[in-house]
Amino acid sequence: MALRRKSKDAKVELLRGVSLFSACSKSELSRIASLADEIEVEKGSVLTREGDPGREFFVVAEGQARVTVGDRGRLAQLGPGASFGEMSLLDQGPRSATVEAETDMYLLVLDARSFSSLLQDVPSVARKVLVAMASRLRIAEREATH
Repeated sequence: MALRRKSKDAKVELLRGVSLFSACSKSELSRIASLADEIEVEKGSVLTREGDPGREFFVVAEGQARVTVGDRGRLAQLGPGASFGEMSLLDQGPRSATVEAETDMYLLVLDARSFSSLLQDVPSVARKVLVAMASRLRIAEREATH
């Protein structure tokens, strides 16, 4: 694969665009970037499987993935800047969707252990993440009632 590792500044900029971390300061984003692993996956790799336990959050740096739920087929396509896995990151519950790489991909990955450490070391991030999740829940509720 010809994917390249990201500089810390590039990782911070990528994380700035993630809704879960959109209210975080540059220093908070820098801390998150330092905890995130960088991985390469090949086309066809299953990143998450619906129903399986989850303990990681992913941010797409390069490449494309498809999201499927049940037998409804493809629900969405994820490209650079997209993220997924935040619910399992927060509660280690089962994955709500299957995500499969449609191309070779380069991802930032934050696991539950690192995320827990982040919240203990930088408590201001916890409030910002809670606000972001509450906002997403409100949007989902509005969409479900319309």
